[in-house]
Amino acid sequence: MSVIMGQDLPLERPDTTGRAALFVPTANIKDDVLETVRKGAAIVGFGNHDRTLTIYYESNRFNEPNLAKWEQKARKAFDRLAENLPTVSKMVSKPENFEQVGYISSKGILIRRMEKLMKWLEASDALDGAPESENIVFTPPPPPKKIT
Repeated sequence: MSVIMGQDLPLERPDTTGRAALFVPTANIKDDVLETVRKGAAIVGFGNHDRTLTIYYESNRFNEPNLAKWEQKARKAFDRLAENLPTVSKMVSKPENFEQVGYISSKGILIRRMEKLMKWLEASDALDGAPESENIVFTPPPPPKKIT
């Protein structure tokens, strides 16, 4: 079985103004890959020219309260990806391990296949942090305070 990625799968690392794809594991994911990513993780990434995927993931391994919701995890993983920050929570994978369910940018999240995301979160026992809608808008940070 092959998994078809979106025709507009982002290729190459986006910068902070670009967008990345959102992924969930497929039923055929290799056990070692799933163990590395961890159940319930938010997975973001892009396609490479050699037909592999570069993914960054966040599973909130240390139970930080500000990463309780899935979209908070997705945003943290996207920020790491866009800024090319050092992390062990990334990998290059065969596309058969993941399927695209939407997009993420610095402005928000657009989920195109909510049923697949919900199935992943349900299988991970993480429905309590599931997104409430298919379109999540990130509020911009407040402007810096002026020094007087």
